[in-house]
Amino acid sequence: MAYETSPSIQDVRTSFQRRGGRPTRYERASDPRKAMKRLFGYLMPFRQPLLLIVFFVLLQSLLGLVGPYLLGSAIDKSIGGKDINGLARNAVLMLIAYFLSNSFNLIANRKMAIISQNALKNLRRDLFVHIQWLPMRFFDTNPAGGLMSRLTNDIDAINQAVSQNIISLVAGVITMSGILVSMFVLNHWLALTSLIVIPIMYFFSNFVAKYTRKGFRELQKELGDLNAIAEETISGFKVIKAFRRNDSAIETFKRKNEAVYKAAIYANSYALLLMPLTGVIGSFFVILLASLGGWLALKDLVSIGMIATFINYAQNFTQPLRQISNLYNSIQAALAGAERVFEIIDMDPEIAEEPRLEEAKTNPETAIRVSEDSIIGSSTAPMVFSLEQFQGNVSFKNVVFSYIPGKPVIKNFNVDIPAGLTVALVGPTGAGKTTITNLLMRFYEIDEGQILFDGVDIRTIPKEAVRRAIGLVLQDTFLFADSVLENIRFGRLDATDEECIEAAKMAEVDHFIRQLPEGYQTNLSERASNLSQGQRQLLSIARAILADPAILILDEATSSVDTRTEIRIQRALLRLMHGRTSIVIAHRLSTIRDADKIIVIDDGKIVEIGDHQALLAKRGFYHRLYMSQFKGNEI
Repeated sequence: MAYETSPSIQDVRTSFQRRGGRPTRYERASDPRKAMKRLFGYLMPFRQPLLLIVFFVLLQSLLGLVGPYLLGSAIDKSIGGKDINGLARNAVLMLIAYFLSNSFNLIANRKMAIISQNALKNLRRDLFVHIQWLPMRFFDTNPAGGLMSRLTNDIDAINQAVSQNIISLVAGVITMSGILVSMFVLNHWLALTSLIVIPIMYFFSNFVAKYTRKGFRELQKELGDLNAIAEETISGFKVIKAFRRNDSAIETFKRKNEAVYKAAIYANSYALLLMPLTGVIGSFFVILLASLGGWLALKDLVSIGMIATFINYAQNFTQPLRQISNLYNSIQAALAGAERVFEIIDMDPEIAEEPRLEEAKTNPETAIRVSEDSIIGSSTAPMVFSLEQFQGNVSFKNVVFSYIPGKPVIKNFNVDIPAGLTVALVGPTGAGKTTITNLLMRFYEIDEGQILFDGVDIRTIPKEAVRRAIGLVLQDTFLFADSVLENIRFGRLDATDEECIEAAKMAEVDHFIRQLPEGYQTNLSERASNLSQGQRQLLSIARAILADPAILILDEATSSVDTRTEIRIQRALLRLMHGRTSIVIAHRLSTIRDADKIIVIDDGKIVEIGDHQALLAKRGFYHRLYMSQFKGNEI
């Protein structure tokens, strides 16, 4: 029987958008009780099957109590009375009780495995979906390896505790409670003696748990850092080999591996301390009961069978105690992992929009209603921005932006880009060219000023709509480990195979694709390392052609390729740019001589604007940049 309650991605995103587009906030789970409460929240949709599991565990525990009682009865009545039939009957009853107890345990574990994996699937989904909607600033400071560690190591730590240990924990608590009740029913003096072990065990458990929780949280952090180093090293193996930095990479890994080793020693030393402690306490418990029971037997206050029953109960009582103490290892690791997972889930997602926005009634998928105060100089009724009617006019009005507050990298940026024109952004490295395109894509929000699409402030347009209007072709092309056809289709997921093939033809990559072993169905390796840089670039252009954007951003799209391939890419780009507003970032100024407008940027400010010939005639900043490339002069 399967339990399925997973909502769709859209459902998850909708939940984030409530209350003005911000997620429901939780306090950071630095308190293990809060972390545990939130973990149990993922099990709550399965209340009914969980109650059934508790019922099975209760039957298992109660049947486990029958065995020691039958043993004591057999000693006192059957063996003492030399009743062979009674001894055989007790043996059969014990066999049945233990068989049924283990059967119920098997059923409970099976059902718990189904429930726990559903809960963990939902937790893993929530984490992954939330990561997809985090802002770009988050990825600037969080390496991919650390995020992978939260999706794998931390979730696996939670899995170990939830799927394998909850049944043992519940069964242990029920068994110990049942044993205490049975002891008091049989003999209250021996039962009172057994209570001594509980406060002793509680004290040691709390003491050890305090340090194991701290240790496993540090261990999970160090593991995340180790994964980040490993991922980065493997991804950049060509650079490492080219610069002969193998020994340096190994040394860096060794240092972080040593940190993981020390954190693991600290965490596991305390975690494993509880197991021998419970063994000592359990032995002390049995000795105490045997001593008191022997003294009571000499006084004829209890029978030998009663003592055997209590000793058996004592062993059964300490066994779940030892199990629970052994669970502390995985429980503390799970709580540490849960804290790290919930830290990510609690972060504000990127999809938060202005509260004044409301969907346009005409077309909620492609339109957004904009209030009057968002439009410069507007005195008319509210406008509706529609992707289908978007002309491609772009304006920057007094834009200021800083990655670090108080240190602007874009300063009072003003420019109008009419629809259909090709505009080039040029300037020295670090001038702010790529930052301008990042702001246009709303990867970051501006500090001051406005960026307008057809006169509409893009902050009043959903980010998805902004990005659907823009096509991006980067210098560092990213292709997925999927078929060539699906990589092209990534530009527009509802495109047919024929449309993808037509886009490939326009990008002049169709002939090359058909020469691959399986044509368009050929699977690419990770990051398409089995293709050349030029081939990857042409595929990315085909993807952009398929997306059919109103605005095109080309960031060094023809660099790092040979002259022959560059000519092919240029022809494909000309087809792509035709009729579209195009913003081109280029260091090789020869590639943008035909641009309608060239914007020269230095230190985040516009220093010159004009076409190629006009800027050369000024003999200013652009002239020096251009001449330095063709004559080797210093700027």
